[in-house]
Amino acid sequence: MYAYNDFDTAFLAERNKQFRAQVERRVSGALTEDEFKPLRLMNGVYLQLHAYMLRVAIPYGTLNSRQMSQLALLAEKWDKGYGHFTTRQNIQFNWPKLSDIPDMLDALAEVDMHAIQTSGNTIRNVTADHFAGAAADEIEDPRPIAELIRQWSTDHPEFQFMGRKFKIAVSAGEKDRAVLKAHDLAVRVVRNDAGEVGYQILVGGGLGRTPMIGKVLNDFLPRADLLPYIEAVVSVWNQIGRRDNKYKARIKITVHEHGLEDIRARVEERYAAIRPTFEGIDQTLFADIQSHFAAPDFRDAPLAAYDIAYDNDPLFRSWADTNLSEHRAPGYSIVTVSLKKHGATPGDASAEQMRLLADLAKQYGHDELRISHEQNVILPHVHKSDLPMIYAALQQADLHTANIGLISDIIACPGMDYCALATARSIPVAEQIATRFDELKLEHDIGHLQIKISGCINACGHHHVGHIGILGLDRAGVENYQITLGGDATWDAAIGERAGPGFAYDEIVPAVERIVQGYLDLRHGEEETFIEAYRRLGLAPFKAYLYPEVQANAA
Repeated sequence: MYAYNDFDTAFLAERNKQFRAQVERRVSGALTEDEFKPLRLMNGVYLQLHAYMLRVAIPYGTLNSRQMSQLALLAEKWDKGYGHFTTRQNIQFNWPKLSDIPDMLDALAEVDMHAIQTSGNTIRNVTADHFAGAAADEIEDPRPIAELIRQWSTDHPEFQFMGRKFKIAVSAGEKDRAVLKAHDLAVRVVRNDAGEVGYQILVGGGLGRTPMIGKVLNDFLPRADLLPYIEAVVSVWNQIGRRDNKYKARIKITVHEHGLEDIRARVEERYAAIRPTFEGIDQTLFADIQSHFAAPDFRDAPLAAYDIAYDNDPLFRSWADTNLSEHRAPGYSIVTVSLKKHGATPGDASAEQMRLLADLAKQYGHDELRISHEQNVILPHVHKSDLPMIYAALQQADLHTANIGLISDIIACPGMDYCALATARSIPVAEQIATRFDELKLEHDIGHLQIKISGCINACGHHHVGHIGILGLDRAGVENYQITLGGDATWDAAIGERAGPGFAYDEIVPAVERIVQGYLDLRHGEEETFIEAYRRLGLAPFKAYLYPEVQANAA
């Protein structure tokens, strides 16, 4: 992974010193909250429902053991002993004192971490496939691209005060594990017919109150043209994007209003103007960045320990079948550690759990960890012979839940328990759904089914692209939950269809249970997944299960 050089270290020290002075002025009353707001947002500090919140960047979801241990220290020393991993591959600390945040930022700087541009109307933390560098279906590791974009976008003078935030994702796998089509801009590593590696560029994706699927702006961009082309895209949007209405200020609205062809023409014109100013320094920088991402020294070892555990321990076998993914190196697996224990808050990890994960990465995982947009933690490089020891350690820490990709592996935003923007609770809904299906002992029979929950229209829980999406709203002071069906976050991305009237808080779990029962009744064999069945059948039969009283009245 990328290691900071002297410039990076000095830049971060100066930035933190500057923000410390701003915090001191706010605490003393020299700055009002309105004056302080744009300054704190540039440094990842939000004012939540009950307290300030610090959002820390985990660029492209990559951490080493020292960094994870430092996050545990922050949780323990300045928060309530835990952190919350988000759908943007960040971590949030929900209870710091404002006066302590400069010390937290200095502690982050000690391990090459920061909170810059994790909020505000700027280019946010660049996300990536959480299996990057390990996946068997990958053309190349896309993280050097993500790091290049991170360095280019950090404090970029043209893009610090845009009409709205701008989110970028990168991926290089055959499967889309980064929700590319739900981003303002996405970079997909591809090969052309000649076998050359380049980039497909997508624009105009996004969720929120007007969900849209991203469109292909450029089918194949040569490697040397990537950065000037991205700058052209952001520059065009920054110039012509709406600023009269914050709900229409995202690039998805600009693409929709102007049309893809018009945007493409404007980008090409801007690109032609700025391409000569990129004289190769970006490629020199990229080559240096790539050198930081050399593959680990994979080892060869007997697999007997894994085979014995798999054949003789049914709990280990269930976990292995559910939480392991194919690695590109022989004898290795990618381990996804679930932060979705049944009844627990999705994405939360205690300081003790973070330290254990750091220790496991250092001892067994080539000192690498990843955070997924699905709010889980990944050990990307684990030899299979070490998996029984890892599983035993995860059992001790209550991190051994075998539910990746199943109905209890729920994405959920913090909702009204924390967020000042939320209009309904989402965490308790996620906890209750997971608990209910654990009681029913059905989730392995159900198979792959993704539930995503948002506590407001901003869609931080990605509900629009959930197989079952749940949106919590306020209806005359009462929580009301709308259900969407058929959403998809893969390369076949789709926005879910609204099923009908919403449900009260105490009705939402039974409603989900009826949908799932409908799927079990309607599917063609155990191999047909929920999303496959939905695409075959459409909304109507599922709606009949969801609203049985309507069917009864019609009869």
